Amino acid sequence: MTELSASSPVEPAPIALFPRQHRPLGTPARLAIEHVTLRYGGPDGTLAVDDVSIDVEQNEFCVIVGPSGCGKSSLLYLAAGLTELTSGDIRVDGHLVSEPGPDRGMVFQGYTLFPWLTVRQNVEYGPKRKGIGKAERRAIAERFLAEVGLGQFADVFPSQLSGGMKQRVALARALANDPSVLFMDEPFGALDSQTRGTMQKLLLRVWEHTQKTVLFVTHDIDEAILLGDRVVVMTARPGRIKAEIKVDFARPRAMDLVLEPEFIALKRHILGLLHDEIDEEH
Repeated sequence: MTELSASSPVEPAPIALFPRQHRPLGTPARLAIEHVTLRYGGPDGTLAVDDVSIDVEQNEFCVIVGPSGCGKSSLLYLAAGLTELTSGDIRVDGHLVSEPGPDRGMVFQGYTLFPWLTVRQNVEYGPKRKGIGKAERRAIAERFLAEVGLGQFADVFPSQLSGGMKQRVALARALANDPSVLFMDEPFGALDSQTRGTMQKLLLRVWEHTQKTVLFVTHDIDEAILLGDRVVVMTARPGRIKAEIKVDFARPRAMDLVLEPEFIALKRHILGLLHDEIDEEH
């Protein structure tokens, strides 16, 4: 079938950002990862993640970086309820995570759309599973397809889409379920650099509109700083938290932020932390 392509969606008029929500004293974080350990192969098996604790607040965009094999993607799978942890707790809005649930959305690096469903039907899938009526779930799908610039492709099948477009649909599908937390595991890693930049710009805009709580994994330091409110740096395996770095650049952010001296200095600092880990590993 002929592959379709689409240019970057038309930029909407600027909007006021939601104010950052400050957690009242004594209330839980939106996502709380508490002393989590993951060991593969039983008590004497491989220790992948060791005593990791991260709180992600409501509306926060938190990014995890680390050397290959440090367990950062495993941490996402644990928080999504897709992998069983060895010890520790993970909670969303104070509720213990023990299995996948509609309060958590996931966007993977690979293209995980249902090939037998149209773009609209893929986006409607979550609301349909929740028992939402046909008219309402169609409206939800149309809203988020418009948000990612794919309203005109609602009736085509995934096989007709480019890689970047498939990831736009995957993002729309995750948002349509209105999750409390959105997990993104290197969602742009398989894209070419130009398409990746377009998707980063799109995600910045969509996040400004939706203000979802996001936990995002990437190998790309530019991407981590450009997107995140905070960058969590993990050590080489077994993965532990090495540093947490607040990203103070104002929002909304433009793509040319990567050229600013302050951005470059922060990138060098994070790269230094990662290079130390790689040197120690070898």
